[in-house]
Amino acid sequence: MFSTDKFHDECGVVAIFAHPEAEKLAYLGLHALQHRGQESAGIVSSDGLTSRVHKAMGSVAEIFTEDVLSKMRGTLAIGHTRYSTAGDSALLNAQPILVQSNKGAIAVAHNGNLVNALQVRAQLESQGSIFQTNSDTEVIVHLIALSKEHTLPEAVADALRRVEGAFSLVMMSNDRVFAVRDPRGFRPLAMGRIAALDGQKRDTIVFASETCAFDLIGAEYVRDVKPGELIVVGPEGISSRFYSAAAPQSSCIFEHVYFSRPDSIVFGRAVQTSREELGRQLAREAGVEADLVVPVPDSGVTAAVGYAAESGIPFRFALIRNHYVGRTFIEPSQSVRDFGVKLKLNPVRSLLQGKRVVLIDDSIVRGTTSRKIVRMIRTAGAKEVHMRISCPPTISPCYYGVDTPSKKQLIAANKSVEEIRDYIGADSLAYLSLEGLKKACGEGEKISYCSACYTGNYPTDIIDVAEIQPAVVRR
Repeated sequence: MFSTDKFHDECGVVAIFAHPEAEKLAYLGLHALQHRGQESAGIVSSDGLTSRVHKAMGSVAEIFTEDVLSKMRGTLAIGHTRYSTAGDSALLNAQPILVQSNKGAIAVAHNGNLVNALQVRAQLESQGSIFQTNSDTEVIVHLIALSKEHTLPEAVADALRRVEGAFSLVMMSNDRVFAVRDPRGFRPLAMGRIAALDGQKRDTIVFASETCAFDLIGAEYVRDVKPGELIVVGPEGISSRFYSAAAPQSSCIFEHVYFSRPDSIVFGRAVQTSREELGRQLAREAGVEADLVVPVPDSGVTAAVGYAAESGIPFRFALIRNHYVGRTFIEPSQSVRDFGVKLKLNPVRSLLQGKRVVLIDDSIVRGTTSRKIVRMIRTAGAKEVHMRISCPPTISPCYYGVDTPSKKQLIAANKSVEEIRDYIGADSLAYLSLEGLKKACGEGEKISYCSACYTGNYPTDIIDVAEIQPAVVRR
């Protein structure tokens, strides 16, 4: 399978409470969040008495057929769609995790990464715990089950105080749904509501990683789950508490740069607004004389719209993406240069011939794909190619739920901007400044972002789980 040289967010989560077809709404919510993970998906549903789970490798549509969903009828459900790190793509790590414990049935779906998972797991194993997966999410399940607190909400709060890192969680017992964000608010989680249908006694409460999931199922966005907040939705209604002392907010700025869909509200801000402003700010900081602004689809489109509007240079879709590339393909025996990129993208020669092109993308990771795209545009007849990136150079890995290469594989950590320009073959190369990035994404009184991938300054004590023990999955 061809994959672009991009960062990958590792999952999306959804939860539904009090709906006669909760399992179908969870399925639709996962459809809307499919961009956050395409390797496995799962749903746990409950009728109030019994919980059922189905999960498998593949896309949401492949996994949840009508026959499968017909056997999962329930009034509450949680779901998870996952992208795994290399080597960890296996069914045993698919989520949600469902266990039977001394506190009843507990199901957990997790977006993020626990930076102290190794230490906590080692401690639990020394006390006799037996783990069924190599996912850091299972640490949370064990901590809940072993908590001395008598009620499930108290046990959840007790468990969360023992873990460190990034986590937006949805959890479920047989008759309750839980939604949690870590005290720094690294990853997004929104709360919504569907007005009660005829015959229903109460509104449906929903949670999702992004609000685009609400649009599909007809839910109204209410608010974000706050950093450090634990929301419990049950037969008695909705309750909220803060399980941990406040910490400096460190929401992932890359959600606005790339991960989230433009039609979502993330961290209380419209992603479309941020991305267009990224392009406008990039034009102010690094303008260049040119004939066309061309996005790398789909990652550079919205920023390119902003760049074109600010610069006055015409916007054109001069790279066409093939949306029907499957998981496998047969390459000709006589190797075709840049075959993988050509399979996914094709230039419009009539637009590019003899033109000076500003090529817009959201990031450069290893530089290999950018190099091939620049070469493709030159081959199609472009006179000049000026690469513009709508974020700063990425110099450090992420440890908070994003799959990034090691520092030695990040081109910006090892080469200067001029050296990168030479490597990718562009006439010029410029990145957005860190100050411009934060300004475009609205950093201020209401929100503060984590930008460790651009600075190397991490908001927690970092443990490189992937390098210390590759068997532990970074979620």
